[in-house]
Amino acid sequence: MKNKASWLGVILLPVIVLGGLLLMNRNNAARNLEWPTQMQYSPAYLSQTPNPVLPNGMTEQMPVAGTIPRGYQPFHYGPGPEEAIRAGNELKNPFQPTEENLARGQQVFNNQCAVCHGATGAGDGPLIPKYPNPPAYNTDKSKALADGNIFHVITLGRNNMPSHAALVSFDDRWKAVLYIRKLQGK
Repeated sequence: MKNKASWLGVILLPVIVLGGLLLMNRNNAARNLEWPTQMQYSPAYLSQTPNPVLPNGMTEQMPVAGTIPRGYQPFHYGPGPEEAIRAGNELKNPFQPTEENLARGQQVFNNQCAVCHGATGAGDGPLIPKYPNPPAYNTDKSKALADGNIFHVITLGRNNMPSHAALVSFDDRWKAVLYIRKLQGK
């Protein structure tokens, strides 16, 4: 009996192995076996279209609370002078005025700020005949502003100045503040 079982194993093992290899053989010219097919043929929905599968009925979902998109830093201050003062008290410039940081700050200033504030920060940029003069950086009032206050104004804007948060990265705004301080002689 024992001998008969071993012969059966010797015969069945190669049959099972060869059968499995044949089932796993991939033929790129023919469609392979599919199981299960539910996910393969699921309907695709466009981003801004209704979607009966998702909770709020839309394909595009709100980000999970507390998440931050790549490349963005949280900014917990609202618009207005009171919030700018609070930002001035709470925010500190994370960058030191090294040669590299000042060079980057100058580049950002020349590209984004000089058009209104002028090359020296005197409030005499080339757009000034069309708009009221922006604040000059060499006044005592501007020199008394904290770094965080200036960063707040660059980020959210004030009066006629629009927000530059979409144009200037978080780090580059701080480097522009360093360059403004250099223009002020600080």
